[in-house]
Amino acid sequence: MDRFDAMQAFARVVEAGSFTKAADTLHMSKTTVTQLVQQLEARLRVKLLNRTTRKVALTADGAVYYERVVKLLNDMDDAETSLSAAAALPRGRLRVDVPSPFARLILIPALPEFHAQYPDIQIDMGVSDRIVDILGENVDCVVRGGEIADQSLMARRIGDLQLGLYAAPSYLQRVGTPEHPQELEDSAQRTVGFIWARTGKPLSYSLRRGDEQQQVQGRYVLAVDDGNAYLAAGLAGLGVIWLPDYMAKAPAANGELLRLFEDWQLEPMPMYVAFPPNRHISIKLRVFIEWVAQLMVQHAPIVERSNA
Repeated sequence: MDRFDAMQAFARVVEAGSFTKAADTLHMSKTTVTQLVQQLEARLRVKLLNRTTRKVALTADGAVYYERVVKLLNDMDDAETSLSAAAALPRGRLRVDVPSPFARLILIPALPEFHAQYPDIQIDMGVSDRIVDILGENVDCVVRGGEIADQSLMARRIGDLQLGLYAAPSYLQRVGTPEHPQELEDSAQRTVGFIWARTGKPLSYSLRRGDEQQQVQGRYVLAVDDGNAYLAAGLAGLGVIWLPDYMAKAPAANGELLRLFEDWQLEPMPMYVAFPPNRHISIKLRVFIEWVAQLMVQHAPIVERSNA
């Protein structure tokens, strides 16, 4: 038994959720993958996986072993890369999770450039606004707006999202154009709520005009927890929405959305890449983070705060 092949087969079965899918991605037969995992269990003298006709699940010993195997495989991959002529071309698989509008409008359109530079990096991308258990789900990094609540993670601020309030012409024709943010609280005006994953409740926003400050929650008929759905609700005329500039740019340019309260300002929302607090960051993760940071310079550069 080749211990490396066996560990790789075991890890891939866990990640794919089945021997058949793991065999496909490893370009091996299902029989070979099954034998490698069985041989690994025999060598370790523990059961790593519980198998049923429908799914494969880790045992308690298997969960502990899997964490160590993934780290070992990553370390071996980095060691080979750093000692070879391919050091300038990192390789391997990255597991990332990013917000849906960011994926659709910024990240995915730019990925051909990334893959042209790093053709041997394979990206498994989760697209969501949910809270991701980076360690538990074996994710290499997440991109998120807002401050990172989990202080155990490493985080790098990569940009600041400039925000504005918008509404569809159909909505404004139906209920009228608000003249002051307070009207979103005490009139027939409606907002679309965006449910913050950390609290399970819609966000509120603070607007400032000179010395005047207004906190707005708004009353909604719909609240969603996905950025693309949130934008769609605004375009459908379901209420006033808060959008970062990169999401509002196209619909505002073609008249699908109109900006409100242009003399008011919202505090920019910081954008972060968060990743596990490992002592060593893999080369492939390092180049991905640097690339995303440079991408954000084009779309939402960091705004230096004044200490005054």
